[in-house]
Amino acid sequence: MGEARRVMDAMTDATLQSDLEAAADLYAPDAVIVTPDQGELRGREQIVEYLKEINDAFPDNSYEPAYKHESGDTAIDEGYFVGTNTAPLSLPTGESAPATGKAVRVRICDIATVQNGVITNHRFYFDQVDLLGQLGLLPETPS
Repeated sequence: MGEARRVMDAMTDATLQSDLEAAADLYAPDAVIVTPDQGELRGREQIVEYLKEINDAFPDNSYEPAYKHESGDTAIDEGYFVGTNTAPLSLPTGESAPATGKAVRVRICDIATVQNGVITNHRFYFDQVDLLGQLGLLPETPS
């Protein structure tokens, strides 16, 4: 196992355990993450705030790995985010949706580039329509 894989696994474990201080330490001070729902976030403070919002909205969240890859300085995880929405959730519009109490299981992929033992760039991918649909937050479509 290489450095990228080790750091990615440690970041995932820290986030799932809500140890956001440990997660922050695994990102470079000027790290960038790109998310489908919040766009590009820069620096540890913004990254930790994003991870905190997810943990707050889905406090029982877990990750079901499907595939783990590593190539050079990059680790890739594919799997499922699972959790129950019990607190407000930030929406891509900047608004907040109230908790739905609904459980979700959403396919996700994230790709992290690691240099000198910390993540410098992290890209998250998930289907927002699938997530919002499972939460019951999509508008009704005419029949």
